[in-house]
Formats: sequence, structure tokens, C-alpha cells
Amino acid sequence: MKVSSNLSENERKKLEEKGYNMLPKMVMKKVYIADLSQHVGETVELRGWVYSKRSSGKIKFLILRDGTGLCQCIYFKGECEEQAFEEFEKLSQETSLIVTGIVKEEKRSPGGFEISARTLKIYGQSENYPIGPKEHGPDFLMNNRHLWIRSSQQHAALRVRAEIIKSIRDFFDGRGFTLVDAPIFTPSACEGTSTLFQTKYFDDTAFLSQSGQLYMEAAAAAFGKAYCFGPTFRAEKSKTRRHLIEFWMVEPEVAFNDLYDNMDLAEQFVEYIVQRVLKNKAAELKVLERNTVALEKVKAPFKRLHYKEACELILKENPEFKVGDDFGAPDETIVSSKFETPVFVHHYPSAIKAFYMKRDDKDPESSMSCDLLATEGYGEIIGGGQREESLEKLLSRIVEHKLKTEDFDWYLDLRKYGSFPHSGFGLGVERTVSWICGLSHVRETIPFPRLYGRLRP
Repeated sequence: MKVSSNLSENERKKLEEKGYNMLPKMVMKKVYIADLSQHVGETVELRGWVYSKRSSGKIKFLILRDGTGLCQCIYFKGECEEQAFEEFEKLSQETSLIVTGIVKEEKRSPGGFEISARTLKIYGQSENYPIGPKEHGPDFLMNNRHLWIRSSQQHAALRVRAEIIKSIRDFFDGRGFTLVDAPIFTPSACEGTSTLFQTKYFDDTAFLSQSGQLYMEAAAAAFGKAYCFGPTFRAEKSKTRRHLIEFWMVEPEVAFNDLYDNMDLAEQFVEYIVQRVLKNKAAELKVLERNTVALEKVKAPFKRLHYKEACELILKENPEFKVGDDFGAPDETIVSSKFETPVFVHHYPSAIKAFYMKRDDKDPESSMSCDLLATEGYGEIIGGGQREESLEKLLSRIVEHKLKTEDFDWYLDLRKYGSFPHSGFGLGVERTVSWICGLSHVRETIPFPRLYGRLRP
């Protein structure tokens, strides 16, 4: 009698006891550690890398990682192949291998399951793996970033990053926004010329994008609600814990939204991201030892402060601050420390904002701008505001900022052909990851960071 090859180990044993000995060879199921709950009692095949190992007489313990989780594999002498016991002695950290065995529930094991292992096959030996349990300096770890991302905390942070990116897309896609990709090569500056990367573009000069905002203003005129999401570049010679040379930013733009509509959208957006990560990545936040009490309070509405009100708070603790200046990191920390949720600061001085920012009709010295400051001293994660829709005023601002009018011919067309009030903002992914994960430096928020003085790996 022909018997199906897709049987569990227990099912096969029962049939063999009844005399069905001519069973076809069972097809081994290749599974991921994250899916072991679906295969309890079955013989499966895991493929991955050595996370750690230890021996105790006739029992050997292997912790295997495969990118989806960790699993303990136990080898009992006499129950596993003799060759597996011999191969076990060759294992070193990060050696790649294949393990086969029976899945069992075990609450004390990583992930709640373990493998009663039968076989072991080494794929690639790993000798003298450079990153061990001892303390390593940041330069060493950054030089070995391609290996460091295998470690549990770095792995967890990047999985949170992936969830944040997915939540960003889901938020806007689910609210009728159209994704419109902005170019990386641009002919002109968006936020000043001092931090531009310049490159040869055949017989012309181009710059790496600082922002896709100007293009999203064009997209808003076409689609009403649009956003771009991609890498942006700032040639800042800064080595602070908040700055990267290359970072990712999402930038929505909405036709007929004013400054206050913009803040409404931004706070709904941030609440959605934070609550989504708390729900879907609790295990990763636990690995990162993130205290989530503050994050659980991130729910709209957020407190909104006029720039002048924020200055009053700053001056109480930093009397050397000059009203009219932009906020530095310590100033942002002073303001945000007074609130349990992120806080908006709006109506920054016009003099410190970009040429396209609309000025308040009632107070031209103030702009219709806003920043959102994260809790716990993580600083600005969102910057944006209402754009100037008047062609005449925009032309005068371009002159004031000593920019070339011809570089913005296409942008000015947006005011010539059906101008409209509109607003938008940019959220920096890495700063958001840093805040939600509780990381002290943005270099750990992106797989391969580009920092001032660092281009490798």
C-alpha cells in the first residue's frame, strides 16, 4: 500500500508498527524558526548560523539563528547520528549549517520551541569571528557593520525600522495619497546651498537631493494628496548623534491644507507609527530593553506651542538663548521635557526658514512653519509648514535668499497656473527609529550609515 510522504514522524511510526514498512522516503520540510509553531511533532529542516553552543556530557546544546528567530537544538548521544556529534565539535560562532530534528514545545527555549536534533551538516565554517561578547568601541563596530547587523540588538532595531517603513506606506496609501517618486539628481537647492553635494551631470551641474518637497508641490497640484519616500543627502560636517549624511525621509504634500491641517495630519501619522510598532514589534523592543511607558502615551492631540512660548521655556533654563534663533538640540530637549507627548512648535521666525515658507499675514516676521519634537530628548522628527502660494511674494523671496530665478522656472509655474494654498512636512526615518527604539545614536538606525568621515562598508 502506497502511503503519503507528507506524514508527521508520529504518524509514520504508528503505520510502521502496523506493518507498513515499505513507506516512501519522507520529504523533509524546510521551515523557518518563526514558523515552528505550525510544525510541532514533525521532523523539519532548519538552515541558519551558530548563535551559541555548549556541551554537558552526552548532551550538546546549539542555539541556531536563521534571521527570523532563535531556536535551541538538542543533540542526545545515541538519539542523533554519530556524525552529528562529531561535527558539533567543529562549530564556531556564525558557522552556517543545516539541522534536522523533531519540533517540540519548550517554553524555556528561545521562541518557545526546540528541536530534538538528529543530523547536522556544516555549510560554511566561520573562524575567528571578530565580534564577540566583549566590549567593542564604536569605530570597530562601524568598521564591521556588515557583521554587526547580525547581533541581536542591531537585528531588532532594523526589524523595527522595517515596520516603521511599512507603517508609513500603509498610513498614506490607506488615506488616498499617491506615491510620487522625486528625483535624486536635482538642478537646484531646496534648503540652502551650503549642504549640497555637487556632481557633474554630463555638460551640466547637478546636486544630490536634499528634499523632494518642491516636486511634491507639483504632485499635489496633480493628485491633491501625494507623498515621496526615499534617500536624501546633506553635506553637513557634523558628528552629532542626530546627523547622517544620507538619510531617508517621507514627505507628504496636501493641496488646500493650511498650517493647522498640516499639524493635524502629522500628529495622526506619528501616533499611527508608534502604536503600530508597539503592537507588532513588542519582542524587538524587549530585546532593545526599551521602556515603552513613554511611547504608550504618544496619542493625539499633541501640545502646540507658538515659537515665542517655546522661547520662554528655554530662557528659564538657558538664559543665553537669543530669541529669533533656531533651536539647538539642548533647546529642543528643554521644550520637549515639559510634555508627555511630542510637542509642536510653530510660527518660527521667517528669517530662519526657507524661501518657500509662507509668512503669517498678521505677523510677517513669523512663518507658517512647524516642527514636531519627540519625547525623551530625541529632538525634531518632523519639519514642515504651509508654502507660499503667491507668485510675486515667492519671486521676492528667491531674490532675498540670493538664489537664481532661472533655477526655479518650473517651480514658479505652479504659481502661474492655478496657484493654491498647500502644506506638507518631512519626517526623518532614522531619527524616528532612534526615538522609538531608544537608541543613543542614529548610526544604529540604518543598515549601512553614511557619516561625516565614514563611507565604508
